[in-house]
Amino acid sequence: MMRTLYVMAVAAVAAILLAAIPSANAFTVGEPSATRSISFHRSRVHRMAENADAAAVDPNEIVGRRIVVTGDVQGGYYRSCVANEAGRFRRLQGTMTAPDDTKEAEIYVEGKRKMVDGFVRWCKKGDVGLSQQISVKDVFEEVPTGLYGTFTVDTGREH
Repeated sequence: MMRTLYVMAVAAVAAILLAAIPSANAFTVGEPSATRSISFHRSRVHRMAENADAAAVDPNEIVGRRIVVTGDVQGGYYRSCVANEAGRFRRLQGTMTAPDDTKEAEIYVEGKRKMVDGFVRWCKKGDVGLSQQISVKDVFEEVPTGLYGTFTVDTGREH
């Protein structure tokens, strides 16, 4: 609701600003810098109206993502890299499923939007190490649960 009101307000301001600017004809004789500043101002207002939705997203909002990865995901090196990237470098909370024979794993992370989005990009980068081929099969938006204090990798071993 607030996002819709924000977008409508930005669009209204853009319309008012565009109406207040005199139109510049291509054959107008006048100061070249004045024509340039009008076109620059119009393009700036237009970009502001287009990017209103993108600006409404809070990068510090807490979000959750479930990432399904396939390939050589069962090795200790890849799982260690995931733990380092998520837990140590990006300070995300969550878990990675235990290894099995399907060559597929699920990674659940939650944290600040900008950190989670960066982690998803890192996962999509794919290749980790010298010979491991990894690909992201799906990324699902999840509601953050707050159940995790750190990022853990399930090894499948009983303690």
